Amino acid sequence: MKSHLITKQGFIKLQQELDQLWRKERPEVTKIVAWAASLGDRSENADYQYNKKRLREIDRRVRFLRKTLESITIVEYHPQQEGKIFFGAWVDLEDIDGNSLRFRIVGPEEIYGVENYISVDSPMARACLQKSMDDEVIVPIPAGKKHWYVINITYEKP
Repeated sequence: MKSHLITKQGFIKLQQELDQLWRKERPEVTKIVAWAASLGDRSENADYQYNKKRLREIDRRVRFLRKTLESITIVEYHPQQEGKIFFGAWVDLEDIDGNSLRFRIVGPEEIYGVENYISVDSPMARACLQKSMDDEVIVPIPAGKKHWYVINITYEKP
């Protein structure tokens, strides 16, 4: 089940990416394709081939971003969330061996290229939701179950 949730920061980041692709990169690549096409034989023209492919990649990503931004729900911080783990929380866990783990629970579109972000749809995030400080979190793993304890919960406040 894929969630259609995103943090305010994630939404802004996707909007900026869309704007960058549509207003800057696409016009530049389109000019290069037009210039390369004007040179004649397109079958052996590396500039034409590469930039035509890049233009298709940009168009595909723009379509995806537009569709995503239209259908996604922004989840903002609310003071009632304090003390419990909900969407957007930074979570610190520790196991009985003293190993620690820190991550932020975000939407599936936000995790790429960002360290310490996990999708709300992941088993770890699902196991953590609605837990409080010092609660035990039991996460199913291939070898059985892993036990963690919540040691800190914080939120990025607007």
